[in-house]
Amino acid sequence: MSQQKPEQTQFYLTAATPCPYLDGRKERKLFTHLGGKRANMLHDLLAQHGFRRSQNIVYRPACDSCSACQSARIPVDAFEPDRSQRRVSRRNADLVTEERFPLASAEQYELFKRYLNNRHTDGGMAAMSFLDYEYMIEDTPVESMVVEYRLPGRPRTGLVAAALTDVLPDGLSMVYSFFDPDAAGRSLGNYMILDHVRRARAAGLPYVYLGYWVKESPKMAYKGRYRPLEVLSDGRNWTRVD
Repeated sequence: MSQQKPEQTQFYLTAATPCPYLDGRKERKLFTHLGGKRANMLHDLLAQHGFRRSQNIVYRPACDSCSACQSARIPVDAFEPDRSQRRVSRRNADLVTEERFPLASAEQYELFKRYLNNRHTDGGMAAMSFLDYEYMIEDTPVESMVVEYRLPGRPRTGLVAAALTDVLPDGLSMVYSFFDPDAAGRSLGNYMILDHVRRARAAGLPYVYLGYWVKESPKMAYKGRYRPLEVLSDGRNWTRVD
């Protein structure tokens, strides 16, 4: 069977909307739909070209006169946590983690809403209902999982963080993660990335995909703290940022 190429797929372009990362700019996205028996193959191929998945759609920025969004991934074997990241790992060593089939739960949704209400009240996801959340988690035509993080001794409660993650042939792609805003001292967002590096390394996968890094955006600056980092700025070649 011949491999499907990106140029053989029908793509669409969204209308311009306000950029959520850089004030005064507009964003547009190039996207296509995933489905059918070739969904995994197409998803894997487009991920190499900087596309991200949201439910059964994959997209990447296609903004006029702006290339601030860069796809970013961590090369697992080369990554060495710094002192601060090692402290984060030790601080969360007591958490119980589990990889689960992507099924939405009321417990996840409650944590998700508390996270949004605390961190992203002005974002487009703030008004999501449980049904919307269910679609986000379960409407996936590719191999995905939810990694849950719980407090020790509380196997049926105590959910403090969760990450929706796609499993690619060459790595783990963190689609969306959220955590308990009242547990700020644990740095759970950072810990989930470090934990995914550990999981990828244990599985023999070379990369952890972090989505888009916008160097000038305070919201996205944290991704630049994982070094070395590889970025895709031209849609073709990954370049290491040391």
